[in-house]
Amino acid sequence: MNIEKFICRSNQKEWQPLIENEFHYEGIWVKSLYFDTKTNRSKAILLKFEAGTSYPFHIHPAGEEILVLEGSCIIQNATLNTGDYLFTPPQGKHGVTSKTGCTLFLSIPEEVILIPEEKEK
Repeated sequence: MNIEKFICRSNQKEWQPLIENEFHYEGIWVKSLYFDTKTNRSKAILLKFEAGTSYPFHIHPAGEEILVLEGSCIIQNATLNTGDYLFTPPQGKHGVTSKTGCTLFLSIPEEVILIPEEKEK
């Protein structure tokens, strides 16, 4: 096996605006680390939130893993700081807000589903 073809050099990639279903999330930037051609979606990403930005309330059908690489964010009224890790179990729901800005690593096995009618508790 040639391990080189499985390495993503994220420092050599450019940040892209986060656009999902033709909606541009202003102030949120993404780098795809692992794109699964079978499902036609990224399953491992970096997200960068500018100060004061948020991602709406959503559900994770297959769960999610988040590692805060830099800065802080608020999820379900809990503040996660640099080095903090969050495992969201399958069917878990939350939104993400960053007052100060942050960079996150996310592993997302399945596409999230936005739930705009529900509010975060």
